[in-house]
Amino acid sequence: MNIKGLDYNTQREALIMSEYGREVQKMVEYAVSLPTKEERQCAAETIINLMESKNPQVRDNDDYQQTLWDHLFLMSRQQLDIDWPYDVSGAENIHSKPQPMKLQKRDEHSYQRHYGQLITELFEKLKQMPEGEERDELVRLTANQMKRDLATWGHGSMDDEKVADDLARYTDGVIQIDLSTFHFDPTGTGQLSSDNKRGKRKK
Repeated sequence: MNIKGLDYNTQREALIMSEYGREVQKMVEYAVSLPTKEERQCAAETIINLMESKNPQVRDNDDYQQTLWDHLFLMSRQQLDIDWPYDVSGAENIHSKPQPMKLQKRDEHSYQRHYGQLITELFEKLKQMPEGEERDELVRLTANQMKRDLATWGHGSMDDEKVADDLARYTDGVIQIDLSTFHFDPTGTGQLSSDNKRGKRKK
């Protein structure tokens, strides 16, 4: 989908390792461009620390440091000239995929299943609502619930940009939040009320 005026992930170059986000990818590209090996080495070690903090579940693996350096190698498109502390020659195997299993036919909203039926219904409701305070409040509640759902189901980090992207995508471009002015609630707050869960409008 190409929604005019929308500049989110769907219209940008695909991320090599989406779990780390676009900012880390930009940092890797910057590290590749640094003129000296010493600078690149220092940048790489800093990026590895950031990658670990953004994807802490990687520490569940005994060889997680190897995994992080493999990921950095892939994100640099094998162009980062440093003294690699691990053998990254097998990094490409990370992207090898098994043969896909035959799945049962899914309904048209199956791509939204990690958000659940409630959020799917709210997408439809938001597409029909007129602009105003009521819609703004429902957008706020929906966006915050989407962010919690992403965290619960482990779809990468709780990325504000992904929430904005999905909200625009699944409302056919009707709802587009400006991340420079939109503020998400602290985690665990801003839960949808029972009235909002039913899609009930104020009278």
